[in-house]
Amino acid sequence: MSITGNLYYNGTWQQGLGGTYQAGNPATGESLAPTMTMATRAQVVEAVAAAQEAFLIYKDSSLAERAKFLRECAKEIEALGEELLTRVSEETGYPLARAEGERNRTCGQLRMFADLVEGGSFLDPRIDTAQPDRKPAPKPDLRYLNQALGPVVVFGASNFPLAFSVAGGDTASALAAGCPVLVKGHSSHPGTSELVAQAMGRAAKNCKMPAGVFSLLMGSGAEVGSCLVEAPEVKAVGFTGSFAGGMALFKLANARPEPIPVFAEMGSVNPVFLLPGALKASAAALAKQFVVSLTMGTGQFCVNPGLVIAVDGPELDEFVAATAKELADVGAGVMLNERICSAYCGGLERYSAVAGVEMLAQGHAINVEEGFRAQASLLGTSAENFISNKQIHEEIFGPVSLLVRCKNDAQRLQVLAHLGGQLTGTIHCAPGELEGHRDLVDALTRKVGRLVINGFPTGVEVCPSMVHGGPFPASTDARFTSVGTAAIYRFLRAVCYQNFPEYLLPDALKNSNPLNLTRTINGQATKAVV
Repeated sequence: MSITGNLYYNGTWQQGLGGTYQAGNPATGESLAPTMTMATRAQVVEAVAAAQEAFLIYKDSSLAERAKFLRECAKEIEALGEELLTRVSEETGYPLARAEGERNRTCGQLRMFADLVEGGSFLDPRIDTAQPDRKPAPKPDLRYLNQALGPVVVFGASNFPLAFSVAGGDTASALAAGCPVLVKGHSSHPGTSELVAQAMGRAAKNCKMPAGVFSLLMGSGAEVGSCLVEAPEVKAVGFTGSFAGGMALFKLANARPEPIPVFAEMGSVNPVFLLPGALKASAAALAKQFVVSLTMGTGQFCVNPGLVIAVDGPELDEFVAATAKELADVGAGVMLNERICSAYCGGLERYSAVAGVEMLAQGHAINVEEGFRAQASLLGTSAENFISNKQIHEEIFGPVSLLVRCKNDAQRLQVLAHLGGQLTGTIHCAPGELEGHRDLVDALTRKVGRLVINGFPTGVEVCPSMVHGGPFPASTDARFTSVGTAAIYRFLRAVCYQNFPEYLLPDALKNSNPLNLTRTINGQATKAVV
């Protein structure tokens, strides 16, 4: 297999006519072959038209056909072998082991959604049979079913070239729902994106799916991304990235004549609360675990522990000293691209310029001229200073965290009250200690999508119970998740059929229950026929 630099839409590979560029290796700063091409507005329009045509067919595909397609996608991605892993490493600076782990996660979630589709539970079929003799008015026959929303645009993420990109969670859940997907690939890893798109295209052909069921388009966000979001055929958008990027898409989608939902996951600072009992019992061990989480992937995770909150005291001092010792052994890590590296350095400078913020500890200084690297850091400030300076509430994407020292439990709650919505919130506590801090648990629950006890937020398990989302500004809609089987509900809408003849009903709602689904019939969950 080879990377061509072309685009994939309507079932064929086409040279982009909107200009060219090259990917770069962030570890060395060198350009990577081949030259990549970008889409024009006319090519985007063609791709969207093909996706709409595919939708009219794909939405009615059987559950078995859809599940087979998802599994075939996983199989073809795995068949890319070492070529894919090598390209991921070249375009991101990630070690091969990280690339392999992310590939396994990507294929695992495709198969997870295949299992979900086969089971059919996401359709949530409900039947309320007619009561023609009901007084004072007859009751009609009513039947409810979740159905595919329409073509979906997915924006690839810079930090997850596989799991949150071309065949990532947004794509997998949209395809599972019955929606064709148009991927706007990320310019940081275009070669990786093309290789995965080659696998997706082969899977679609192997399964005889309609040509426009999947597309990969590359180009500038202003041109290609805007055109995709504004296309009237597009019915939803999935995005993982910066707050600025997510909000730009959100505003664009809501300015359309027909507004559409943008499911944007925009990162967070992921507060970590260290309770006194935990610090007293294991300050040094906590520091070791914290530094591992903070510096994993050079801190380029949306669930990076960017904020530590604790009541001041000697145990907290011990934690800081142990953290400094651990950080002293951490080398400067590779960032994904020059823009992200520059933003990280700018964020550190901005925080450090705020009165009352001090540098508590750092990793190795950057001693390599090639590529783009970041020095891990721990900053510190008081609760009063944090509360009065909103500019230090923002996420710095990279290996940095801010320690906030509180005078007492009440001030700790005040700090939390001044935070916006978060993807995660973590509490470290001694056995039984949480009983005396139920107010903290309750307040944190209102702020986050996932609560972690005695762990760290990095490491998002891909399973049905996972929630990866949270109140604004962590995401644009706190009701949904972008990871886990519940992610499918973003791309579904409910339809009610009233007094429909049996032969026109979807199979999931027919009296004979040909799909053998568990349905809610007159308020009771059952597989019975009507």
